[in-house]
Order: sequence, then C-alpha cells, then structure tokens
Amino acid sequence: MTAVDSTTELPQDLEGTSPAAHVAKAVRQSVKTVIAASMVGTAIEFYDFYAYGTAAANYFPKVFFGHTGTAALIGSLLTFAVAFVARPVGSLVFGHFGDRMGRKTTLVVSLVTMGVATFLIGCLPTYDMWGWFAVAVLVLCRFVQGIGLGGEWSGAALVATENAPENRRALYGSFPELGAPIGFFLSNGTYFLLEMFNDSNAMLTWGWRVPFLLSAVLVIVGLVARVHMEETPVFQRTLREHRVVKAPLREVFRHSWRQVLQATFLVAVTYTLFYTLATWSLAWATKPVGQGGGGLGFTNQEYLLMLMVAICVFALFIVLSCLYADKVGRRKVLLFSSVALVVFSLLFPYLLMGQGQRDTVSVMVFLCVGFALMGIAFGPIGAFLPELFAANVRYSGSGIGYNLAAIVGAAFVPSVATWLAEHWGVQSVGMYLGVMALCCLVGVLTCKETKNTDFER
Repeated sequence: MTAVDSTTELPQDLEGTSPAAHVAKAVRQSVKTVIAASMVGTAIEFYDFYAYGTAAANYFPKVFFGHTGTAALIGSLLTFAVAFVARPVGSLVFGHFGDRMGRKTTLVVSLVTMGVATFLIGCLPTYDMWGWFAVAVLVLCRFVQGIGLGGEWSGAALVATENAPENRRALYGSFPELGAPIGFFLSNGTYFLLEMFNDSNAMLTWGWRVPFLLSAVLVIVGLVARVHMEETPVFQRTLREHRVVKAPLREVFRHSWRQVLQATFLVAVTYTLFYTLATWSLAWATKPVGQGGGGLGFTNQEYLLMLMVAICVFALFIVLSCLYADKVGRRKVLLFSSVALVVFSLLFPYLLMGQGQRDTVSVMVFLCVGFALMGIAFGPIGAFLPELFAANVRYSGSGIGYNLAAIVGAAFVPSVATWLAEHWGVQSVGMYLGVMALCCLVGVLTCKETKNTDFER
C-alpha cells in the first residue's frame, strides 16, 4: 500500500504521545460526544430522507405530476429512487476524503450537503407553476440529497465503532443505526401533526413543505454535535503510523472487492424490507384500488400513527440484536434474521388482503413483526461492515458496499412493489422480498465471523 505523503500533518495533540496512550486518552475524552454525534447526525439525515419518502407516496403525485393516478404515483416514487442511485457516488467522494482527511470533517460536509438539498425541496415551485421544469429541479435536489447521505452512514458507524471497547463494538455500532428509527419517528410525527390540524387541500398547498423547511433547524443541531467531537483514535493512530493511503478507492477495489460484494448482499435486504414497510405499504393501505393502493381503508393519519408505534419495535430490536451480536457473533444473528425474513416474505401478504376491511390487527402484526426482523437484520451491520475492511480504507469500503446495497435493495422498491401488486397481486411483493432475503443469506454464509477481528489493523 502507498504510504501517506510527507506533507500530511498529524493532529497537534498527537505529538509527543505514544499511539497506545493517545488512543486511551481519546476514548476517555470523546466517546460520549462521538456517540451522540453519530446518533444525532444519522437521525437528521434519515429524517430528511424519510420526509421525502412520505411526501413521494402521499403528496408529490399531485404536487409535481398534476394528478393522482397509478402512473403519477409510480413517477413520484421514481424520483424517490434518484437519491439511491446517487448514494454510491457520494460514498466514492466522501469515502476518499474520510480515509484521507479523517471522519470528523467529512461527516460535517455530508450533513450540510444533505441539509441544503432538503431545505431547497421545501422551497420548490409546483407542477402547476413550472411544469416539468419543477420535476427536473426536484430530481436534481434529490440527487444532491443522495450524495450527502452516501457519505453519512459509513462515517457515523466508524465514529462509533472506532471509539468502542473491543467487546462492545456492535452495541456502539447500534447508535448510528438508532438514528434510522429516530429520524423516521420525527419525520412521520411531523406529518402526523400537520395532518391532524390541516385538511388535504392545505397539505397539498403548503403543509408538505414544512418537514423539509424544518430540516434547517435540525441540521444546526447536528452540526453543533459534530463540530465538538474529536477525530477517532483509530484514524489518529493510522495517521501516526503513516498507514493512510493516497488512493483508498483503488486499494478497496484491488484488495477488498469481495468484501464490497458481501457488504452489498448483507445490507440490500434491510433496504428492501424497510421501504416495503414504510413507503410502499403506506400507499397500499391508504390509496384505493386504481390509484396504486390496495384499498385497505386507512387514512394517512391513521397509518402514520401505526408506523410510529411499529418504529419503536424497530429501535428496541436494534439494541437487542447488537447486545446479542457482541456475545455470540454477528454471523449467527444475521443468519437467523435472513432465514426468518424468507418465512415472513411468504406469510405477510395474507395480512394485507383485507380490501375495505380496515383490519388494524393484521396490519399491526405485519408492521411490528416486519420492523422487529428489520431491527435484527440492521443492528449488527453497524459493526459487521466496518470490521470487513482495514482501517485505512474502512470509510471507502464500508460506504461503497452499504450504498451499492441502496441501489440493489431500495432504489426502486416502492415503484417495483406498486407495479407488482397492481399486476400480480400482493403475493408478488412477498416473493420480491424473499429473493432479497435469500441473497442476504448467501452473503452471510460467505463471510467469516468478525467479532474478534483486530479493528486497528
């Protein structure tokens, strides 16, 4: 590997300190701050992303496509997919600088990128004002959103795990993972309150903009947390030992391409499951047949409330699965979740066939069981993916794998699931999820256990 060039300077507080002593000092001084920063930052990033998902399912067909039919819904959900296509680009850019310059600065820039794009979406003219040009600008903002998120998760996971005790990496890795349900809860909670006090015309006129505009306040909160955190001790040691490489991406694709593929397969099913639960099912439960829904008879407000209850189950099982992964290893937990998801994919369609029946019990079983399995599958990923890669290419490697999974597992899930359900019935959506769960199982079986890996290597 190519050593860091001679112009790279070590942080001032490293001078005159042995690597081991500095690592211990950094952990004592910064671990609470970096854990808070990783959780708050990812919560804000995911809040921005989920706000778009909810708007794409409920409001954007009318706001940006001019009508409410199935074609408009699919078009709206395709704009949702744009950010997932952009995410690998973001992981390439931010991964390079994260491995060259450090985790802290890179995470601050990724947060600002995401926040600015989200705020601008809330300011956009509608289709009635700008026609298709409004859609084009929406797609551009959505692309920039994806660029920002492409650098977010992997950096937040490294900030947490690179400050963790060796036997608690999965638990510490759960903090950025918990940003997902927190951001989702905040986003859906905002829409829930808006719909409680406004009718559908007000939501289509101005209400949909509020969550996007509020993101500016949340970004400021996240920036304060991240500016005050320190660089991770593992990266500082990598700098001190001159193990930073000039071209991390080249090193990843030369020496760690198998791990990138494994990471992609491991994560893809969590994306498919999440956006089946949170975005596709929202449209399916609330829209009538003929408008991309299943006619289950729920209002947007009712379904958002059910989602917020189920998301608490998601958060709980993230923590439980990570505690267990620290005891028995990551592979055993993920093997269980992938097999359980195959079974779930065969059974859940029968819970969503009650056209016009408003079967709250069946839908809540679908959501709670689905989000419990999501927590089990998603929790250990925060430690497992970084452990697959060496410290000097860890940001790039884990980020590329994680964000390629976004394309494979999430980019077109709402659109594809809507099309499948429209033409082949809801069972075909279950088959779609089942195929992704089998791919995850293959990925887990090809990986070695990483629980006891030397994380500073």
